[in-house]
Amino acid sequence: MLTMPATAGPRRRPPPRQATTKKGRRTMEFGIFIQGYVPKSAQEADPLAEHRAIMGEIELVKAADAAGFKYVWVTEHHFLDEYSHISANDVVLGYLAHATERIHLGSGIFNPLPKVNHPAKVAERVAMLDHLSGGRFEFGTGRGAGSHEILGFHPGMTDMGGTRPIWEETIAEFPKMWLQDEYEGFEGEYWSLPPRKILPKPLAKPHPPMWYAAGNTSSYAMAARKGLGVLGFSVGSPKELEPVLTAYKTEIANAEPIGAFVNDNIMVTSSAICFEDRERAREVMMRPANTYLQSLVFRYHDTFPHPPQVPAWPELIPDPDPAAVDWMLSEGMTIAGDPDDVLRQCKRWESTGVDQLTFGLPVGQTIDEALESIRLIGEHVIPKIDTDPVHRTTRFRDAAAGGGNSAG
Repeated sequence: MLTMPATAGPRRRPPPRQATTKKGRRTMEFGIFIQGYVPKSAQEADPLAEHRAIMGEIELVKAADAAGFKYVWVTEHHFLDEYSHISANDVVLGYLAHATERIHLGSGIFNPLPKVNHPAKVAERVAMLDHLSGGRFEFGTGRGAGSHEILGFHPGMTDMGGTRPIWEETIAEFPKMWLQDEYEGFEGEYWSLPPRKILPKPLAKPHPPMWYAAGNTSSYAMAARKGLGVLGFSVGSPKELEPVLTAYKTEIANAEPIGAFVNDNIMVTSSAICFEDRERAREVMMRPANTYLQSLVFRYHDTFPHPPQVPAWPELIPDPDPAAVDWMLSEGMTIAGDPDDVLRQCKRWESTGVDQLTFGLPVGQTIDEALESIRLIGEHVIPKIDTDPVHRTTRFRDAAAGGGNSAG
């Protein structure tokens, strides 16, 4: 991550075709993600800050649905004060299933480690959300954000990488739980379950698309070999994307999917500020909330590489000045400006070959400002880049079902 300078059982299947328009051209899709960012400054100024943040982000998702964004990713974090107050994201996603119409609803992530959420309960929640959303659910998984979160559930663990074998033991069981009439049961090193009917079964067949939140090149390659899409929350610029995208796309061609289909997909994240006035967007970039969130990233995600220019918490990354804003925009680390600027910056991401560009909102902006950004991106940017009316994951899912789905 670049930062501002200090000034049903596995089956081998052929790789899927790219999701394309009728003209045969792959399109980059758009999403947003929400996390319940409630900085201490807001908490001290307003006793209802946490509530306002959660409800405000709900409004952003509704607006993104209306504006043509195809995906929303809702985080699951625990114990991460200020950084993320959305812990029960299944509850949020259940509400959004009723409050939206077209946007796909993604867990970004559900943590399926048995000490956090029992795998059978995760499988049940995924299937129920698929019903409530009309087949619009996307199943993203991961292992937790750094030692503070992980050790809350795994006290005494000395190597944060110790969660990886637990995840690997678990992830391939989900398609079996959805596809087998009675799940055959499991006896593993970290959890077990006798044969049981896992209910309900997903609405749209064969099952929701599966994703993994990966952080390094080897994780991208591993996800590709399993046929999983990647949630690239740690990719901060087009330059950072190149090696992991190469590793992923090389391996995905020979995937042996753990589920019923390959989800050939890489999602990356950025921030987005889009106003009619370019200078107003730049001014928002220089607000302290932006760099304070970045400081919290390195406070909690202590398994990320720590760039030397990033001070150790509780010291903070300095607020950006105009020169730093210029540098961030030139590196593609953020997206900001008027609609023409934002379109040009999004096309830069499109040219890398990434499949989905997702914006973290409303960081740095008020809810009203973020709503304005969503509206302008929906009017002036998305129609010029994402010209495919069908979600990429829907194409993969429907192909695996033989075109028999009527939902999603």
